[in-house]
Amino acid sequence: MPPFLLLLLFASSFIHGHAQSPPQTQGFISMLITQNGLDFVKNLLVEKAISSIVSLRLPNIDKGAKIPFLGNVYLLLSDVIIYQIDVASSVVKPGESGILIVASGVRCNLSMNWYYAYSTWIGPVEISDRGLAHVQVEGMEVELSLGLENQEGSLDLKLKNCNSSVKDISIKLDGGASWLYQGIIDAFEGNIGSAVENAITKKLGKGISKLDSYLKSLPKEVPVDDHSSLNVTIINDVLLSESSVGFETNGLFIQRKDFVHIPNLLHKNSKLPILCTNSSKMLAITLDEAVFNSASALYYDAKFMHWIVDQVPDQSVLNTAGWRFIIPQLYKKYPNHRMNLNISLSSPPAVEISNQKAGVHVFADLTIDVLEEDEVIPVACISLMIQASGLVKINGNNLVGTIRLDDFGMSLKWSNIGNLRMFLIQPAMWTIIETVFLPYANSHLSKGLPLPIIHGFTLQDAEIILSTSKVGVCSDVSFAESNKHYLQFIM
Repeated sequence: MPPFLLLLLFASSFIHGHAQSPPQTQGFISMLITQNGLDFVKNLLVEKAISSIVSLRLPNIDKGAKIPFLGNVYLLLSDVIIYQIDVASSVVKPGESGILIVASGVRCNLSMNWYYAYSTWIGPVEISDRGLAHVQVEGMEVELSLGLENQEGSLDLKLKNCNSSVKDISIKLDGGASWLYQGIIDAFEGNIGSAVENAITKKLGKGISKLDSYLKSLPKEVPVDDHSSLNVTIINDVLLSESSVGFETNGLFIQRKDFVHIPNLLHKNSKLPILCTNSSKMLAITLDEAVFNSASALYYDAKFMHWIVDQVPDQSVLNTAGWRFIIPQLYKKYPNHRMNLNISLSSPPAVEISNQKAGVHVFADLTIDVLEEDEVIPVACISLMIQASGLVKINGNNLVGTIRLDDFGMSLKWSNIGNLRMFLIQPAMWTIIETVFLPYANSHLSKGLPLPIIHGFTLQDAEIILSTSKVGVCSDVSFAESNKHYLQFIM
């Protein structure tokens, strides 16, 4: 979400320079809602549908009826209200042609006012009476057939068919005679059944229309921070099978100021990979490593991968005195001078994901600056080649991580203070990477990547699965009672 839902954009204006533009019909984040996930959503919608139908007022019903020995009698049912509805069972069945939802054993309780009037054969005298009635409609079945398609990057939900049928009706009158009871049953049984069927069908149709509008209103960008968003436009066809519903999104990072034109993105169906070891999970999300590489390319091109380090846990590192035995000529030329470490990545970090781990390769230049009064003097530059691996996990609806240093190499790029003994500098560089570079990176990784989950839904008991070039998230979902007010906008 997203809200649940929801998902990612793309276009040629995303990543410039270092990221090669991918095909516009290729999705880098895919989502698969399993049968258990569909059942969960169906139960929420059934619950919402019930609450929206309760207190539903039906049109008045009136007609003339011929009662034995009395002749023609005018009958009226008014203030017809459904005050209770129960659903014995419901199922959701996805398939290639759409999604079928069937509710069986539906029972409705209605209250109403009754009124009758007739003229006697004795004289022009009208006899009338009125009272209350309670009606129970039983054995009702409601069937909705839905279509789900990609329309210009958003989900398009259509009600293809909606049918309902009533099996049995029982009526209890407060007041009146037995002839009246039988007369109302004979006169109104079919009318009451039809009124209930029509009212529920019409109400559900409006609910599906609202749900469609809600899906179309979901944002096509998920903000990550002040500078970037995830592109959440849906691409390609929605994938419907007998046990799941899947869709693909572009999933790449874009600059928040970018305007992305949505071309015709419909293309061939592709098979969405589901990596879950536990088939009972409700939701599977697959992220290609290109998602993470698009982020690194975007931030690199935006000049965010450049830091001046002037505060470290061990401040002696930022004084030439701390380097007097490692780089003697530095201390000799600039004794007891303060220093800065100017770190600049020479290319975007490259993320690689395998079955065993998620790794990153970083190429950076570290320039040693000496501070002399108001002047910054660059004295040497060291090229770093860093290999790190990470732990990926879920925090709320965010994919977060931490990285640790596996290995690194270094070489002297240039020096204004003569040759440097790199084997002496290497332990110091390791310490700087461990105490400065990695904590900085982990502080950003801990904020996480927001997954395209619709607002109100929360991942629960999530499992992370790594495979070649992909990260899989297999999870159940929950919907808190405190969030159920959001459903008022749906049905």
